[in-house]
Amino acid sequence: MMEENMTLVTEFVLTGLTDRPEVQLVLFPIFLVIYVTTMVGNIGLVVLVWMDSHLHTPMYILLSSLAFADAWTSSSVTPKMLMNFLSQDKSISISECMAQFYFFGASVTAELFLLTVMAYDRYAAICKPLLYPVRMSNRLCSQLVIASYTLGLLHLMIHVVLLFRLTFCQPNIIHHFYCELFPLLKVSCIDPFLNSLVAFIFSLFIQSFTLMTILVSYTFVFLAILRIKSENGRSKAFSTCSAHLLSVSLFFGTLLIMYVCPGSGVAKDQDIMFSLFYTIIIPLLNPFIYSLRNKEVLGSLRKVIKK
Repeated sequence: MMEENMTLVTEFVLTGLTDRPEVQLVLFPIFLVIYVTTMVGNIGLVVLVWMDSHLHTPMYILLSSLAFADAWTSSSVTPKMLMNFLSQDKSISISECMAQFYFFGASVTAELFLLTVMAYDRYAAICKPLLYPVRMSNRLCSQLVIASYTLGLLHLMIHVVLLFRLTFCQPNIIHHFYCELFPLLKVSCIDPFLNSLVAFIFSLFIQSFTLMTILVSYTFVFLAILRIKSENGRSKAFSTCSAHLLSVSLFFGTLLIMYVCPGSGVAKDQDIMFSLFYTIIIPLLNPFIYSLRNKEVLGSLRKVIKK
């Protein structure tokens, strides 16, 4: 039994959302529709901003960048999950697993920084309107977007390099629907304390920094909004900010539970539900949260449909 447990593995088995074939057949069309809708919504928003020159402003450049990150996140996880719904073979090689974890984690980290830049953009637009073209030019906006994606890629490179120091043993079963960090560490033959410590430190620092920056930015924004005398002006400003705050609340809430408090007693099934929320549900909701209440986006969409 000891020899069997110490046998090194070259692939993992993803248990997925359920092991019941009849339920998997029901879940496949549901998540297929969700994935197609997510891609159409997010990639459609990116194309819409690119096509309409009136939307070539920092606010919409950031919105399209966030949509791209959401499409990236969903595409890192959902296709493999859909394949596993229909296949008896639910294995995934170590290299595929590492690649999935890397690209998924990089997109999530990039999204954290993009949400922070979006908060600063709203602060500059509402609190310093006369200096806005200087504080947030298109060039600076593009540089911040590139920096967000670069930091995401570099951040996950650290975790992937640390994962390669580990070896994995039988049983090679990952109780998850994708290659998540902590389920991976549970099947390691080597003590993964360093990996867990580094993940906690980086998650705590990045999420604390980004969340505090967003909260400080929106504190100033709300104080500025309350000083607006026009009721219509206040309503428009609140409408713009509320969509962003809703997205931030959904995204940060689940990530804080997953990565900053991984030992907080969250059950396995709850852990999977939180993961399902920020990997699949939030990328589905974001384009609707930002677009349905935005008159300029809806106006551009009508123009494109008419053409």
